[in-house]
Amino acid sequence: QVQLVESGGGLVQAGGSLRLSCAASGSIFGINVMGWYRQAPGKQRELVATITNGGNTYYLGAVKGRFTISRDHARNTVYLQMSSLKPEDTAVYYCNAGVRTPSSGSNYATLWGQGTQVTVSS
Repeated sequence: QVQLVESGGGLVQAGGSLRLSCAASGSIFGINVMGWYRQAPGKQRELVATITNGGNTYYLGAVKGRFTISRDHARNTVYLQMSSLKPEDTAVYYCNAGVRTPSSGSNYATLWGQGTQVTVSS
Protein backbone atom coordinates (compact mmCIF):
# COMPACT_ATOMS: atom_id res chain seq x y z
CA GLN A 1 0.00 0.00 0.00
CA VAL A 2 2.90 2.36 0.76
CA GLN A 3 5.32 2.79 -2.10
CA LEU A 4 7.74 5.18 -3.80
CA VAL A 5 7.09 5.97 -7.44
CA GLU A 6 9.89 7.48 -9.53
CA SER A 7 9.74 9.36 -12.80
CA GLY A 8 11.81 11.68 -14.96
CA GLY A 9 14.59 9.48 -16.30
CA GLY A 10 15.55 9.43 -19.93
CA LEU A 11 18.22 9.96 -22.55
CA VAL A 12 20.06 13.27 -22.74
CA GLN A 13 23.22 14.59 -24.33
CA ALA A 14 26.23 15.51 -22.24
CA GLY A 15 25.72 18.93 -20.73
CA GLY A 16 21.97 18.53 -20.59
CA SER A 17 19.61 18.40 -17.64
CA LEU A 18 17.01 16.08 -16.15
CA ARG A 19 14.72 16.34 -13.14
CA LEU A 20 13.86 13.16 -11.27
CA SER A 21 10.81 12.94 -9.02
CA CYS A 22 9.86 10.40 -6.38
CA ALA A 23 6.52 10.47 -4.61
CA ALA A 24 5.57 8.43 -1.58
CA SER A 25 1.98 7.25 -1.58
CA GLY A 26 -0.28 5.38 0.81
CA SER A 27 -0.99 5.69 4.52
CA ILE A 28 2.06 7.57 5.79
CA PHE A 29 2.49 8.90 9.31
CA GLY A 30 5.83 10.52 8.70
CA ILE A 31 9.00 10.61 6.61
CA ASN A 32 12.47 11.43 7.83
CA VAL A 33 15.38 11.22 5.38
CA MET A 34 14.79 11.00 1.64
CA GLY A 35 17.51 10.41 -0.88
CA TRP A 36 18.78 9.15 -4.20
CA TYR A 37 21.15 6.32 -5.05
CA ARG A 38 22.47 5.21 -8.41
CA GLN A 39 23.99 2.08 -9.85
CA ALA A 40 25.90 1.89 -13.11
CA PRO A 41 26.59 -1.40 -14.92
CA GLY A 42 29.38 -3.31 -13.24
CA LYS A 43 29.56 -0.89 -10.31
CA GLN A 44 28.26 -0.85 -6.76
CA ARG A 45 25.24 1.20 -5.84
CA GLU A 46 26.31 4.56 -4.47
CA LEU A 47 24.60 7.27 -2.49
CA VAL A 48 24.08 10.38 -4.60
CA ALA A 49 22.25 12.79 -2.31
CA THR A 50 20.10 12.94 0.81
CA ILE A 51 17.89 15.52 2.46
CA THR A 52 16.52 15.50 6.00
CA ASN A 53 13.24 16.87 7.30
CA GLY A 54 15.15 19.92 8.45
CA GLY A 55 16.63 20.51 5.01
CA ASN A 56 20.17 19.31 5.68
CA THR A 57 21.69 17.89 2.51
CA TYR A 58 24.51 15.59 1.51
CA TYR A 59 25.98 15.15 -1.96
CA LEU A 60 28.35 12.69 -3.50
CA GLY A 61 31.52 14.59 -4.35
CA ALA A 62 31.21 13.77 -8.04
CA VAL A 63 27.85 15.55 -8.30
CA LYS A 64 28.41 18.58 -6.08
CA GLY A 65 27.58 21.80 -7.87
CA ARG A 66 25.67 19.96 -10.59
CA PHE A 67 22.84 18.15 -8.76
CA THR A 68 20.32 19.63 -6.34
CA ILE A 69 18.07 17.61 -4.05
CA SER A 70 14.84 19.10 -2.73
CA ARG A 71 11.56 17.93 -1.28
CA ASP A 72 7.93 18.95 -1.07
CA HIS A 73 6.73 17.88 2.37
CA ALA A 74 3.06 18.47 1.57
CA ARG A 75 3.23 16.10 -1.39
CA ASN A 76 5.68 13.58 0.16
CA THR A 77 7.90 14.06 -2.85
CA VAL A 78 11.66 14.32 -3.32
CA TYR A 79 13.33 15.71 -6.44
CA LEU A 80 16.77 15.51 -7.95
CA GLN A 81 17.60 18.28 -10.40
CA MET A 82 20.55 17.15 -12.49
CA SER A 83 22.44 19.66 -14.61
CA SER A 84 25.65 19.59 -16.65
CA LEU A 85 25.21 15.86 -17.02
CA LYS A 86 28.20 13.73 -17.92
CA PRO A 87 28.37 10.27 -19.48
CA GLU A 88 29.63 8.93 -16.16
CA ASP A 89 26.29 9.92 -14.62
CA THR A 90 24.66 7.15 -16.64
CA ALA A 91 23.01 4.74 -14.20
CA VAL A 92 19.76 3.51 -12.79
CA TYR A 93 18.68 6.00 -10.16
CA TYR A 94 16.74 4.83 -7.10
CA CYS A 95 15.02 6.97 -4.53
CA ASN A 96 14.65 5.89 -0.94
CA ALA A 97 12.97 7.13 2.20
CA GLY A 98 12.46 6.30 5.83
CA VAL A 99 8.70 6.10 6.26
CA ARG A 100 6.43 5.58 9.27
CA THR A 101 3.28 3.66 8.39
CA PRO A 102 0.40 2.13 10.35
CA SER A 103 2.15 -1.24 10.23
CA SER A 104 5.59 0.10 11.21
CA GLY A 105 4.32 1.79 14.37
CA SER A 106 7.05 3.93 15.89
CA ASN A 107 9.68 2.56 13.50
CA TYR A 108 10.76 3.92 10.14
CA ALA A 109 10.68 1.43 7.31
CA THR A 110 13.20 1.92 4.52
CA LEU A 111 11.45 2.03 1.15
CA TRP A 112 12.95 1.98 -2.33
CA GLY A 113 11.63 3.14 -5.63
CA GLN A 114 11.62 0.92 -8.69
CA GLY A 115 14.50 2.76 -10.33
CA THR A 116 14.60 5.04 -13.35
CA GLN A 117 17.20 4.88 -16.09
CA VAL A 118 19.31 7.94 -16.81
CA THR A 119 21.49 7.73 -19.91
CA VAL A 120 23.87 10.52 -20.89
CA SER A 121 25.33 10.33 -24.37
CA SER A 122 28.65 11.86 -25.39
